Amino acid sequence: MTPPLLTASTIRPLTLGDLTHCADLSDDRGWPREEHKWGLLLSAGTGYGVDAPDGQGLAAACVVTAYGTTADDPELAAIGMVLVAERYARQGLGRRLMKHVCDDVLRGVPLTLHSTPYGRPLYEELGFQVVGRAEMLTGPFSPDPAAEHSAGTVGPATVRPATAEDLPRILALDAEVFGTDRTHMITRLPAFSDLLLVAENATGHLTGFAAAWPNMATHVVGPLVAEDTTTAQALVGALAARSDRPLRTDIDVRHHELIDWLKERGLKSVAFNAVMTRSVPGPPGDWTRRWAPLTVAAG
Repeated sequence: MTPPLLTASTIRPLTLGDLTHCADLSDDRGWPREEHKWGLLLSAGTGYGVDAPDGQGLAAACVVTAYGTTADDPELAAIGMVLVAERYARQGLGRRLMKHVCDDVLRGVPLTLHSTPYGRPLYEELGFQVVGRAEMLTGPFSPDPAAEHSAGTVGPATVRPATAEDLPRILALDAEVFGTDRTHMITRLPAFSDLLLVAENATGHLTGFAAAWPNMATHVVGPLVAEDTTTAQALVGALAARSDRPLRTDIDVRHHELIDWLKERGLKSVAFNAVMTRSVPGPPGDWTRRWAPLTVAAG
């Protein structure tokens, strides 16, 4: 049973003013602080948290990122960064926070999240089901000596830095592949990421795009959208050629050819997360062109 102090604590929306407390909560649980990512999630989404009864920051937090053409009636919402401070763990606070978000804030909205093995039992209890898996890979990228990915034509695709004129096409492709509108997230990519590239075919048709954004000592590759494996490889290779950091990414395990290629290039598998949904049989859109999320915390 949740102790009285935690039961009485108000679940409140979080703001960018809570960013340091959110990062402290990550630190408390042994996660990277990831302040850059927290800033994106708290500005593009809505955080929910419980203030610690001892006055020391947050006792628990999570972030909801809603997608669709209207904010008041989302077509899909992703839940991420579900954290409870170690001193309040195993007291039912995470369940209380999730039930509030799922059954009160987002009642009837299709939901998705990426779960660690630790969190999966709670999410299954709340009605989520496993619909897929993502493999997290990280490490220095060793370029293929037979390919030149820094720019120019790679196989059927021409890879180049994105410009402001590309943004409408990126938004249209993303909505098609993701299955719902993510304008409020994708339009933040140019400022949020260090690198944003597009791929085009011989006729100038947009066949993919990818970003690399700074996260602690790595560059996270995501989102990664591409029409086929060759285009996905070209985008990742071009990002790696422009980065001076190890890469990190989360690839849908059905894209085994890309995963094998990344491992051949030096990345190592470090974890698997379950892709889970509630009130929807699976993530919408076209998984065959969706290779990696912007971040697992935002679906």
